[in-house]
Amino acid sequence: MAQKKMILDLDTGVDDALAIAYAVAAPDVDLIGIVSSYGNNLLDVCAENSLKLLELLGQEDVPVFLGLPHSSTSDHFDVMQVSKDIHGDNGIGDVDLPAPKRPLEAMSGVDFYIEAAHKYGKDLIIIPTGPMTNLAAALKKDPEIAHLIGNVTFMGGALTVEGNVTDVAEANINQDAKAANDVLTSDLPLTMVGLDVTLRTLLTKKETQQWRDLGTKAGQAFADITDFYIDAYYNLDIDKNGCALHDPLAVGVSLDPSFVQTISLFMKVIYDEHNYARTIGDKDRLNEPNPNVQVAVNVDKDRYLATFMDLLTNLFKQH
Repeated sequence: MAQKKMILDLDTGVDDALAIAYAVAAPDVDLIGIVSSYGNNLLDVCAENSLKLLELLGQEDVPVFLGLPHSSTSDHFDVMQVSKDIHGDNGIGDVDLPAPKRPLEAMSGVDFYIEAAHKYGKDLIIIPTGPMTNLAAALKKDPEIAHLIGNVTFMGGALTVEGNVTDVAEANINQDAKAANDVLTSDLPLTMVGLDVTLRTLLTKKETQQWRDLGTKAGQAFADITDFYIDAYYNLDIDKNGCALHDPLAVGVSLDPSFVQTISLFMKVIYDEHNYARTIGDKDRLNEPNPNVQVAVNVDKDRYLATFMDLLTNLFKQH
């Protein structure tokens, strides 16, 4: 069987940094590129963060592409203050990493998606952990890719719990609900890893101390970056017990779907003012066969956390 190829689509903040580490550490997948998005910070900052983190982990051969700088329904993007409170002014817990030695790719992230879909087909996994602006733009430019790509496992949405921006809206979907709807109502095979499961997978300073104790550059940096996030969760009263592993859970589920229990649905995203960014089943398609979205509603959090710690700790030992 051909090795799976993975593209991460990141607005690189703290949990995105952990998603990069998981993708690099996982033995059964080839990370072929990162497409940058806006969200936790501005597009350029998020892209530079991805480059910095890849260099820290010795992954200078993984290309980073620029996606689109704002949502499909706006003409600019401003970072929300709460994003800075949670991820730091620089997106990675205000940890100062060396400037990247290499540039971003000249090709656009949207074109990279299309090229990779045609090249790798069913072996391609895409993991959007920010807004879905880039993937929606690629679908619009080349609708055929919906039938080529093997799987899209995204971190976003909330079906069985409230949102974290409004009662119904989760932050990533809220950035570009129209793009999210374009993706969810396409023929792409999708897995939704939303707040339903990510809020159950918590990391604490007991775990980050294990990284710190390694005495390596990566162990130290990732402990500092993640501790900022854990402190923000505590201080903002998001969760006093630890920080949620939102984005790395999506990477884990894409490689091992048995981490979660899912229900199969045709989904849609509401993008008019009332209930903006709500991710919900499409009642008009309830009786159609073969729904394209698997929605994660439960997670084997202990096994996931053990796998996460095993992979990342071994990676950080080496860097």
